[in-house]
Amino acid sequence: MIPIRDENPTHSVPIITYVLIVINIVVFIFQTMLGSYNEQFIYQFALIPSDVSGFTSLESLSNIFTSMFMHAGLAHIGGNMLYLWIFGDNVEDRLGSMKYLIFYIVGGVVASIAHIFTNPVSNIPTVGASGAIAAVLGAYLVLYPRQKVLTLIPLGFYMRMTMVPAFIVLGLWFILQLFSGVISLGGPDVGGVAFWAHIGGFVSGVLLGWLLKKPEESYPAYHF
Repeated sequence: MIPIRDENPTHSVPIITYVLIVINIVVFIFQTMLGSYNEQFIYQFALIPSDVSGFTSLESLSNIFTSMFMHAGLAHIGGNMLYLWIFGDNVEDRLGSMKYLIFYIVGGVVASIAHIFTNPVSNIPTVGASGAIAAVLGAYLVLYPRQKVLTLIPLGFYMRMTMVPAFIVLGLWFILQLFSGVISLGGPDVGGVAFWAHIGGFVSGVLLGWLLKKPEESYPAYHF
């Protein structure tokens, strides 16, 4: 299932969500401009679990943060920014911009720790905002479980668009990550999707979203 948009208007401008999207896009454009030097750039600023678990340098710790704004390709950043665009604005609206920024960074750090813990000797660079965005998804599940999400559902050669409650869309997404993450344990270190980063980020988002949320406010109704 691929979410397209939700039916959940915000009551404030989600400036942090917009800024995060812009930063990710700018960094990705910069990466593409590097050409053949992009690989060197990735190894310098990406998260490499074995460097962190072995504490090879302070730089290896700072890469936990820099790796959150790097992506491996157009499909990678496109999918991540789509999810952040759909779900981030409402989470920011509910938490408040400053809490949301802290929440996003902490979610990304927890996601990285989960990946390092399950792949401590891996020397494969890990990049992407998906761990932090998984935290956003977890918080959205807590805050807006019954909100409807327009979802593209592929059924073989047939594609269907339908409105699906957020708890189904995000719940199934998490179950898929958990299933894939369990299967990946003990397997060869071949790189690919960091499922345990997604799992760690999502769980942290559920917990932090519940702890940080402020009560829903009453807003005047508009009649047309």
